Amino acid sequence: MRRAVIALLLAAPAGAAVPAKHPSYGVWQNPANSVHVAAKPCGDKMCGVVVWANAKAKADAAKGGSPHLVGMNLFEGFTQVDDTHWKGKVFVPDINKTFSGTVTVVNANTLTGKGCLIGGIGCKSQTWTRVK
Repeated sequence: MRRAVIALLLAAPAGAAVPAKHPSYGVWQNPANSVHVAAKPCGDKMCGVVVWANAKAKADAAKGGSPHLVGMNLFEGFTQVDDTHWKGKVFVPDINKTFSGTVTVVNANTLTGKGCLIGGIGCKSQTWTRVK
């Protein structure tokens, strides 16, 4: 009986767990194609790590106080709201600031990222395209 319970617990998905093949996961490029971010599971949340950046993006990040752009988490602690929406924190390396943000999966190759100051003021959106 005990083995059966353990087997069921190991086989059953956790209530808040995110599927390993969620449509938001993958490598995404920003509109200027200056940064590529790998969105992936980080425990029961999603994070986004810079996997490529052009020279200008690296220089802008360094001027803002982030000298090592590649390898940096830009999305942290994103929790899934529903099948297509996530909420979490977005780090903007050019200005060395973190904002509340959302990610919305538009379709298999497009997502929209939105970051806002406290209270939803001063929001900015970007459409990101899947690289792979």
